[in-house]
Amino acid sequence: YSQAALQSINDICRRHKLYHISDEPYESFTWNARHFSPGGIRGADRHTISLFSFSKGFGLAGWRVGYMVLPDHLLEPINKIQDTILICPPIVSQYAALGALEADPQYCQRHIKAIDEVRQAVLGQLAQLGGRIDPPRSEGAFYILLRVHTDQPDMMLVERLIRNFRVAVIPGSAFGIMEGCYLRIAYGALQRETVEEGIGRLVEGLRTLV
Repeated sequence: YSQAALQSINDICRRHKLYHISDEPYESFTWNARHFSPGGIRGADRHTISLFSFSKGFGLAGWRVGYMVLPDHLLEPINKIQDTILICPPIVSQYAALGALEADPQYCQRHIKAIDEVRQAVLGQLAQLGGRIDPPRSEGAFYILLRVHTDQPDMMLVERLIRNFRVAVIPGSAFGIMEGCYLRIAYGALQRETVEEGIGRLVEGLRTLV
């Protein structure tokens, strides 16, 4: 989301006495803009809860550790909730997170740059589909939500891609998109050669089926 949109949402929350919960695990993955956190808006500290994770930017997806920044007056009720779920992450996870924070930021940036190169390759291959799809936007994270110009139900198209072209994507209906045919493509956890092979199969499949 743009900074202007996030500021507007945060202002609505402030005026109507709502909490703005901002989920920011992809803060390192903004390809065409700088990351903006609503928690940094002047006066937003009374109604903004910011959630962060080590899973994405630091590649610690299996360690299940993150943190939140929240208003002072919510500390006690949040502690009550946390106490019934998990007292704290395992000690080894805490040390892994500490090591990530102490690492040279350039270490993460090298890996993020590599993912951006994969993203560019994905966009280049999808451009071969021309009018069969809407030009995909990929301004953050490592997913693409692709609109396909077809009357086929998204799940039917997904099944045909799996059965006939051996490539799996997620139907847009899994995310509540009930109008039109959308596919979500994930590319961030794979090597470039694997991604190019998979997207090549997807492009071939959509050329054949759409």
